[in-house]
Amino acid sequence: MNCRKFSACAVFFLLWSFVGLSQTPDIVRAEYMMMPRNGSDAELSRMKLLVNVPIKVKDSNNLVVIGVEYNRLAYNLQRELPFSSAGLKQFHVVDFNMAYVWKFTPDWRFIGVVTPRLSSTLSNPLENGDFSVNATAGFLKEKKNIDKPSIMVLGIAYNSTVALRVPLPIFYYEKRFHKNWSYVVGVPKTGMKYHMKEKHQFQTEFIFDGYYVNLQNNIVLPNTTSASSVSSSAALVTVGYQYKLAANTFLYAYAGHTVFQDGVLRDEDRNDIFTLNDNPSFYFRTGFRIGL
Repeated sequence: MNCRKFSACAVFFLLWSFVGLSQTPDIVRAEYMMMPRNGSDAELSRMKLLVNVPIKVKDSNNLVVIGVEYNRLAYNLQRELPFSSAGLKQFHVVDFNMAYVWKFTPDWRFIGVVTPRLSSTLSNPLENGDFSVNATAGFLKEKKNIDKPSIMVLGIAYNSTVALRVPLPIFYYEKRFHKNWSYVVGVPKTGMKYHMKEKHQFQTEFIFDGYYVNLQNNIVLPNTTSASSVSSSAALVTVGYQYKLAANTFLYAYAGHTVFQDGVLRDEDRNDIFTLNDNPSFYFRTGFRIGL
């Protein structure tokens, strides 16, 4: 995968956090994801835990959101490699989210998000390469309490871990066009939702997923090139179901398949130097969440 594609995917992941905070941020989320063994003899699983605390700014409709998200990724490569894969078994990504939501008209909000990130194998004491900072800013227009509610997000995102280090545009639009149907257009998510009564929702999605992790112990390839980081990106088509347990409390499950997948080792200039996983895979995700 080239650097330009990697940069775009990283921005899609930033947008996911941005849209989540700007619409209905999860107060609590616990999630498990599995991509079973594929043609590259690669298996990936992820545990996600998230907590956000929204704080209302005194005498206003504005919010400060402070939160943390932890992802533990277990990577199992079952084929023979020309180097030791011991340093690729487990990855850790911790995001500290700090957001400000300013409601300056009944329909419009400004949202700014700063996300210090720890992304590492954590096999040694922490080092400079484990840390990065991402930032997102934009505007949200929301029309609710009408027959056909809608949400639109326009903004820019900056990610310090990618090769193309310039702010890039982001876009998201969701509209309820029928009593039982709504659609989503944007990145990292495009899809359709079917709202069946109050407690049941079915959904199709085209989404992006992935990670970027610093390798504390560099991996030396047979040509003596040294890998200092590992990254993966995937585009997926999924179908899912969400059940409403109580007000703003949901159980959900999704299943699907990758459209493309690319897991690579990268050198210190973030050029891809060895492909770990580029075969299609099934995808499963399930979890529990409490929204605002």
